[in-house]
Amino acid sequence: MSLQGYVNRKVLVLTSDSRTLVLSETTERIIRPPDDPEASSEIPHGLYLIRGDNVVVVGLVDVEMDASINWLEVRGSVIGGVKHS
Repeated sequence: MSLQGYVNRKVLVLTSDSRTLVLSETTERIIRPPDDPEASSEIPHGLYLIRGDNVVVVGLVDVEMDASINWLEVRGSVIGGVKHS
């Protein structure tokens, strides 16, 4: 799998708990479930390194759609755990 097509592009990365990703200008989005009294949040990290064995999905982001969403108001269900076999 080549990640070359994602260089200098805005991407979404979903992780779990074998390639290493080095990302710049990163923002972590913490989406809270509907019953959580705490608001969803965004945390700017800048340069970020992710071990490849923790990566589940890497995909391009639709920049216009992303900018139109108020991420602080988004709520969502918790993603289930990862089963290693």
